[in-house]
Amino acid sequence: MADPAHATPSVFLDTNVLIDCADHRDLSRQKLCRTATASLMGTGRAIISTQVLQEFYTASIRKLGLSPETARELVGGYRRLPTVTVTPDLIDQAIGLHQASQISFWDALIVAAAASAGCKVLLTADLNAGQIIAGVEIVRPDIFQLG
Repeated sequence: MADPAHATPSVFLDTNVLIDCADHRDLSRQKLCRTATASLMGTGRAIISTQVLQEFYTASIRKLGLSPETARELVGGYRRLPTVTVTPDLIDQAIGLHQASQISFWDALIVAAAASAGCKVLLTADLNAGQIIAGVEIVRPDIFQLG
């Protein structure tokens, strides 16, 4: 069994990264996000939350114009990843982060889920790169390096 102290930490994937993977309007961003997510998924390091699944489904239909069937198929693929369930306790943690960090509640819920899963990195385009919130470092997909 691997020594947890020397295990490579997991990376939490924000919804916007998964949306960019499916967005054909910006092929360079799509390629960048697909490369990062494929690397993380291939090494078993990618983690998401139920919030990410919900947001991905609605945003992929609304913003990308995917059919509900296609969006559901993509969600089905992401459901295979380790998934943090949003609970009342996690919502309470997010409220505290929202108040302390001045980030949106929804972003705070993503950060709280990442922290609860033990992730040290949140891959997102929505927050300030380099910022550390609740022990989770914010990293943009364009500067992410699998380490």
